[in-house]
Amino acid sequence: MTAHSPTRRTVLTTGVAVAGAAAGTVVLAACGGSDSGTSGSSQNTGSAPSGTTVAALNDVPVGQAKSVTVDGKPAILARPTETTAACFSAVCPHQGATVAPEGDAIKCPLHGSEFDTLTGALEKGPADTGLSPIPVKVEGQNVVTA
Repeated sequence: MTAHSPTRRTVLTTGVAVAGAAAGTVVLAACGGSDSGTSGSSQNTGSAPSGTTVAALNDVPVGQAKSVTVDGKPAILARPTETTAACFSAVCPHQGATVAPEGDAIKCPLHGSEFDTLTGALEKGPADTGLSPIPVKVEGQNVVTA
């Protein structure tokens, strides 16, 4: 019977758990690898009740986007036209970092994924999908969850 050496993940996880327990806190790795070969795909699609105000329509210039929160979770609100809005999760589908509008794209600060400012569609990986849509509609002067 041969003894198996612990994997790098086991050592790191155990070390983090012990360090966190000693400090009285829970520590989560923001950029961990995946032994299974799948990317981190836990995405936030927002779950605010229908009619919850996201922002005033005029808070977002036409053709641009801004960071907002929907039900306390990070999101991106875009304004494709004078009278329309689009919203999507600000959680990168690659490994869960929070993305933000930067220039003419929405960018992930961890690994450089880029998404279309107005649609959340993937423009550049390593993410393999776009940002998850959050249904919204324009109601009067506000953008609200649909």
